[in-house]
Formats: sequence, structure tokens, C-alpha cells
Amino acid sequence: MSLENTTDSSEPVTPELVPVTAAVSSEPPHPAAAQVEEPRGAIAEWTITILLLLFLTTALVQAFVIPTGSMEDTLLIGDHLLVDKLAYAPSGPISKYILPYRPVKRGDIIVFRFPVDIKQTFVKRCMGVPGDRIRIVNKQVYLNGVKLDEPYKVHKTDYFDSYRDNFPGEPNVSVESGAIDMLTHHVVNGEVVVPPGYYFAMGDNRDSSLDSRYWGFVPRDNIVGKPLIVYWSYDATTDQLQDSGLSISHAIDLVKNFFPKTRWKRTFMLIHGYPVQ
Repeated sequence: MSLENTTDSSEPVTPELVPVTAAVSSEPPHPAAAQVEEPRGAIAEWTITILLLLFLTTALVQAFVIPTGSMEDTLLIGDHLLVDKLAYAPSGPISKYILPYRPVKRGDIIVFRFPVDIKQTFVKRCMGVPGDRIRIVNKQVYLNGVKLDEPYKVHKTDYFDSYRDNFPGEPNVSVESGAIDMLTHHVVNGEVVVPPGYYFAMGDNRDSSLDSRYWGFVPRDNIVGKPLIVYWSYDATTDQLQDSGLSISHAIDLVKNFFPKTRWKRTFMLIHGYPVQ
């Protein structure tokens, strides 16, 4: 299954971009807050990986492929992932001692059903949890009034877009109804406020990502899990990877170029979020 639809690979072709539980306290965290995530430890990560590989089942893990560049350079076109579907599952009285379930956190890379069309599956970075205040000024994200340090993000265009790069504002392109509702009912003092039960997600490739800026919040129920590991990475094109099946051209390419086009250094690479504070 492919993560994300062809629409997510939209490229800006002119200075106008072509498109694309309870409330948490909104008090801004201290800028000097320690940038230390509290994820599962390395042993737990590998233990879960091995268990999922040994007892592969779609109830626990699912394979996906990245067909677009919206998460570059964190995830590349052609990365084949195993997605941990247990990560955010509610813990039971016994299972909570076996597998460390946890809530979705800022900075997590999440896999979710696209709110506009749940048949499609997207992967983005969670940039805001319920209660958070978000704005973008000249491509710089501010979370709860604090300028974020984002070593994972990239910008691949030189110009500034009035909506994409200074958000929230007046859309200069067609946006989905969810984005219209967000801009109409969830903007306070020039900041988007994430409502209870929802999350704000963005691609790391900020200038070419169809994300919450264009379709609104991600409902908690839509979140499938988190990418766990890149089990294979192949230098293919978006067109090849978005076919419903293995196309003849892609099959021929695999036969001819499997070894030289496989990104061997990414094989079995664990995928981690970044602690956005």
C-alpha cells in the first residue's frame, strides 16, 4: 500500500502554490525545555521490531511504501516501511506492562487515514496536539509562542508564499472544507488552536507538502500508527510507486537495477520522531 496520493506531490509551479482527550493547557513551554524525547528505549524498539517481523500480521504491523517527496529528507520516495499499529493503541491491564503504549506527541511521525478520503493513507509529522497554538512566519514555525528548532525540515523553494509560509492567513489557492473550518473557527489572535481530539500535521518538505494547512486537522481516530523501520529503500519514481500494482516498467527496472538502485544504507533503519517542545 502506498502512503499518500499523487496529490501530495504537488509542486509549486508559480509564485502561487498549486494545491493542495481533553484539552491541553495552552501555556507555552519554556524555550529552554530539554529537547529529550521519552520514547521507547532502544532495546524495546528492537524487541518490538523483532516480534512484529516474526509474527507479521496486519493487526500489529503493516507494510507501506512512500511514493512522494513530502517527507524528504526524513523519508524518501521509495522507502518501504513497516508501520507499528500498536504504538498508540489503548493499553490493557496486562498489555501495558508488555508493550509501552503512549499518546501521540509533538514531533512524532504518524501514519493516518487522509481526512478528505479515508481510502488514502498519509504520513506526516505531528506538529500540534490538542490545545497547541501554531503559526508560521516566513517559513518559521512558532508553537505556543516559541520559535521552533526543526533540524528535520527542508525548504526547496527560494520564494515565500503568502499562505503556505505565513500561516494562518487568507488562502491563495483552493483548500479543503476542513481547512476552511479550521481557519473560520479555530484561529485566535493569528494562531491556529488545535481542538480536543485532533492533531495538526505537516510534511518535513515544507514547500511541497499537502498537509493540515490545506485540509485541516487530523482526527485521533484516523491515526493508524507510526513508522517503525525502513525494511527496503529503492530509488524509484512517484509514477512507478503509485500504480495500484507492479507495473511492467517498474518490474523491468527492478530486474535491471535492483542492486545499484537499492539504498542499502537505509535497510533496517529505525525511524524516530523528534521531540518538538
